[in-house]
Amino acid sequence: MTAVQVRRLTPEDAPAYRAARLAALQADPAAFMMTAPEFAAQPEDALAARLAPDAAGVTLGAFLDGQLLGLLTLVRETAPPLAHRVNVYGVSVAPQARGQGLGEALVRAGVALARSWVGVTSLHLAVMDSQDAARRLYERCGFRVWGTQPDAVHRDGRVHAEHWLVLEC
Repeated sequence: MTAVQVRRLTPEDAPAYRAARLAALQADPAAFMMTAPEFAAQPEDALAARLAPDAAGVTLGAFLDGQLLGLLTLVRETAPPLAHRVNVYGVSVAPQARGQGLGEALVRAGVALARSWVGVTSLHLAVMDSQDAARRLYERCGFRVWGTQPDAVHRDGRVHAEHWLVLEC
């Protein structure tokens, strides 16, 4: 089995990022707030700007055999009273690559990166109640559920609760 490689994405990765993110939104629409059509409408230059060194967030990509198959974005809060917090967004692994360690490699790399930032004391994320495998992954990596928001999201005739998780550094 080929080793998973995780690295920060750059503007040059924008086409691969677009394809991977769009595939994730199509494969698991209930896991994300943004829809595939909303994402598909974003121009390439806006996606490249998201991956620039001065972007508000850092997006990591997990590669297997040179193919981008997993994503995770970290965004540090900017308001001084909240600057100790890092939010984890947009975690996904392509369905054909699940079960090969990409998700865990991404989450562990994201945690390590956030812990390297001065002053960070916690990481935060939310996961829909329909995403049990994702919640278990986060828990394996040290996150714990601290609360659940009922009636959080209404999509496609279903009502979802959202679990809120934290990892203290």
